[in-house]
Amino acid sequence: MSEDGLRLRPPRNRVERRAIGWWTTQALVLVLPPVIVLVVLGVLIEPARFWLLLPAVLIAVLGAVYTAVMPQWRFRVHRWEITDDAVYTAAGWLRQEWRVAPMSRIQTVDTVRGPLQQMFGLSSVTVTTASAAGPLSIDGMDREQATAVVEQLTATTQATPGDAT
Repeated sequence: MSEDGLRLRPPRNRVERRAIGWWTTQALVLVLPPVIVLVVLGVLIEPARFWLLLPAVLIAVLGAVYTAVMPQWRFRVHRWEITDDAVYTAAGWLRQEWRVAPMSRIQTVDTVRGPLQQMFGLSSVTVTTASAAGPLSIDGMDREQATAVVEQLTATTQATPGDAT
């Protein structure tokens, strides 16, 4: 337990199941372009065909594993919770991180909806604190739920004594 009574613990709320599709699409956008370019070049440049198709196959195989595993793993890890006292987050997949931000330390609350997130009806909420560790991010929230969370955090932080430093 810390000085102000807060403790690091796993948050209770899962992100939306649609986040799996969002993360899968992000992985495909990362993996497919180099594979496509290498295959096209391998077909067009006969003398270098082997040396272009070999990395294409390697990237495709590793990318398929990444695309299949990463979104499911992230869904199992990513959690969030907001109490009257703090914001709790758990994020990551290879490098996992649990964080807690007391309400009195919150400086700004932002919502982000990128094009892929919009396709899946998702948002990210970023909570900036007076911490050297940087902002907390809750990715994969339902768009309406994210709006409600931002409103709740704004009201709670305005009512919380302290100067967020």
